[in-house]
Amino acid sequence: MSGALAAGRRNMDMFGVALIAFITALGGGTVRDLLLGNFPVGWTQHPPYIYLTIGAGLFTMLVARFMHHLHKVFLVLDAMGLIAFTVIGCNVALQLEYSTPVVIMAGMITGIFGGILRDILCQRVPVVLRHELYASVSMLVAMLYLLMEKLGINHDINLLAAFSFGLALRLAAIRWSWSLPVFSYQPGRWE
Repeated sequence: MSGALAAGRRNMDMFGVALIAFITALGGGTVRDLLLGNFPVGWTQHPPYIYLTIGAGLFTMLVARFMHHLHKVFLVLDAMGLIAFTVIGCNVALQLEYSTPVVIMAGMITGIFGGILRDILCQRVPVVLRHELYASVSMLVAMLYLLMEKLGINHDINLLAAFSFGLALRLAAIRWSWSLPVFSYQPGRWE
């Protein structure tokens, strides 16, 4: 839905909306699979993912006028997606027996890269790199998940803990506008 809304802000037609929705939802997993050499790419083996993402994008066109009423629900769902995709990405890299730093990056790429692709295609600086904590939440969730995995903590407890921690952190960042320090390089400022 965030892809469809971004496409709508750029006055794209139905095809553009569907494409941006698809790329936003499945772009992170696609990039992860390509980088890790995990073939075939996940969504190619599950056609319902295609129907679901494109359908959600087109459905968003129908309910867009009500989105301002659903803004908080949308933010919660987006945070849940970020965390779920991060954990899924970690699991894919773990199954492929990659090292810890690669597993963390695979989780982050899965969680945030679809949004980065969305923003690039919509000609804007990626939101995940400039507003409230987002990419850093993905990184911390991946790190916590891996730490608990290495400690041998029950998988279901690990999932619940990583998900709860990530959701609480992301929602707190939204509520209180938490962000990382911004680097603003302006050469004339130091001359």
